[in-house]
Amino acid sequence: MRTLAPSERDPQAAGRHRPKRSHRGLDGARDVGASDQKILTRILGIDFGEKRIGLAVSDPLGFTAQGLETLPNTGPSKVLEALAGICREYGVGEVVIGLPVNMDGSFGPKAKEIMALVPRLEKGLNLPVKSWDERLSTRQAGRLMIEGGLSRRRRKQESDRLAAVLILQSYLESRRRS
Repeated sequence: MRTLAPSERDPQAAGRHRPKRSHRGLDGARDVGASDQKILTRILGIDFGEKRIGLAVSDPLGFTAQGLETLPNTGPSKVLEALAGICREYGVGEVVIGLPVNMDGSFGPKAKEIMALVPRLEKGLNLPVKSWDERLSTRQAGRLMIEGGLSRRRRKQESDRLAAVLILQSYLESRRRS
């Protein structure tokens, strides 16, 4: 009786090879080569209001958005300085700012103001800045806070932060779909 070759014993094994074993470091993380590595950076979400600026930051993998402190809108130079510090602190590599598009898709005065702000932010932060449709994000934030039982005073404090979270989460979900 003759001995069968592996491909004869298991027809599906023909042409199959063993994958390389991954090497794990002391911390249990897989050791990947430089060509496999992606630099993980966070994304900053901004809800830019006339009085307050809501902020949110993604996790390094870009799955979730967490609210940060709300900044007072004290003028362009102070806001830019504060945003630059936050970007450094959290390792931000990209910024998404809410664009208040009208329900019919047109740009009103506030949307035009945000569009003019985008290049200034890109230059001042030295990061890519994308505008993102924020239609109904503030209204949705208000509804969520009412459902959560927050007082009127607390809703006023939290609405910008929650709107920034909703804007950023929408952006993150669209990236995963594409």
